[in-house]
Amino acid sequence: MNTNDNHQASVFLHTEHRVAPVDERIFGGFLEHLGRAVYGGVYDPGNSLSDERGFRTDVLDVLRPLRMPMVRYPGGNFVSSHDWRHAIGPRDQRPRRPDFAWSSIETHQFGTDEFMQWCEALGTKPMMAVNLGTGNPAEAAALLEYCNLPAGTSYADERVTNGHAEPHGVTMWCLGNEMDGFWQAGHVPAQTYAERARVASQLMKGLDPSIETVACGSSARELPSYLKWDRTVLEHCWDTVDFISAHRYSRNPHDDTKSFLAEGIAIESTVNDYRALLTYVKAIKNSKHNVHLSFDEWNVWYRATSEDGCWQEAPHLLEEHYNLQDALVCAQYLNSFVRNADVVHSASLAQIVNVIAPVLTRPDGLLIQSIYWPFKMLRDAMSGDALRVSVRAPEMSTRSRDVPVIDVAATYDEATGTASASLINRDPEASVDVAINIAGSSFDVVSGLVITGDPKARNEWDAPNVIRPATADIRVDESGALHVVLPGPSHTVITLQSSGLS
Repeated sequence: MNTNDNHQASVFLHTEHRVAPVDERIFGGFLEHLGRAVYGGVYDPGNSLSDERGFRTDVLDVLRPLRMPMVRYPGGNFVSSHDWRHAIGPRDQRPRRPDFAWSSIETHQFGTDEFMQWCEALGTKPMMAVNLGTGNPAEAAALLEYCNLPAGTSYADERVTNGHAEPHGVTMWCLGNEMDGFWQAGHVPAQTYAERARVASQLMKGLDPSIETVACGSSARELPSYLKWDRTVLEHCWDTVDFISAHRYSRNPHDDTKSFLAEGIAIESTVNDYRALLTYVKAIKNSKHNVHLSFDEWNVWYRATSEDGCWQEAPHLLEEHYNLQDALVCAQYLNSFVRNADVVHSASLAQIVNVIAPVLTRPDGLLIQSIYWPFKMLRDAMSGDALRVSVRAPEMSTRSRDVPVIDVAATYDEATGTASASLINRDPEASVDVAINIAGSSFDVVSGLVITGDPKARNEWDAPNVIRPATADIRVDESGALHVVLPGPSHTVITLQSSGLS
């Protein structure tokens, strides 16, 4: 959607101006028992595209290139009324149960052990959530015993009986889900949840000191309890937990492309809120312990909003169909996580198949959605340390604020000599000619990829490649500065290789 207008912008980087190492766990995913995420998504026994375990091999094949280091499971709202014991053991003995969260029927044919096997098939690690809504700390510790302890105790022996002699070795545990939300089964005040979470974390770490735990933070910035809840939880649990969670779903209710593409400002503001809160609580605690941010639900979601499964098995729920502008907002989430590598150490794209996901399935195949590509482009390029980014760029006016026309994140990996830059042009009506100046070393261009087009363009079943990366045009001027023209709107990722000190 370019016009004849063309912005000029400059990006300034230095290989020694580093924020922190980028934790690869920011490229995590999320699989919940919701709609067709599990049944008909990752698990579809009897389908010709599934293996002998019922795992959809085409889904595994398309998710593997994303190299998600962790996948969060089994929820989400689902976990807050879930009894994990219903989802283990012989399948013919597992109960059919109503799911409070999504008004659906849960068959429990895919459960804890199946998820562990699926993670192994994908090449990822599990990030488990425990029920602290209708459940309690003792039940959470029992699940950890089942998953992580060697044979010799009752729940660990039950795992062995179920065919899994070796512990699953789950290293990251979410202490409930969105317990601040009035919609959550077992929702309680912040202090009550904090006491429950502290006990759960202590019990679980008492059984396995190697684990990390994630306390529930705010599930929406719009809630009146935002940050007040988080402060209460952190002040009570600081020394017993390792992360506080944040959730955010970006919406475009007014169908306003420019305002929607300014969403990165709100994302960055949320991260900065938590940076301030974490600094404050650590200071008043006079603690040497660090707690980081786990942004373990994030995505675009505003079209497919019906949450009523009408008491069906695997109903079609939350099956958002994404376009280019949605992908550019997703790219801004990832840019923010990279820029704030000292604070954000974990994040989970919610979700991964069918339900607000980069992949849609039907019985005979799948469709890769637009939001798949920024995730893959950044995952492939970003490694090493996040760099501090200085940008000079014109601003774009929107109904709520003026924002820089470009959003930028960058990394430098000293071990390999590679650098990368992720650049988003928010302006749907003009391209941006960007000069990238990198001090501390000279670089050669290795590759550049771009996704662009009409903001409303999307991949369809009969046109699956409308949104797909193309080669970006990058040149080097006489001063050694890199130049790239960012179409409007677009997301470009550049990979560079050091050729010596500058």
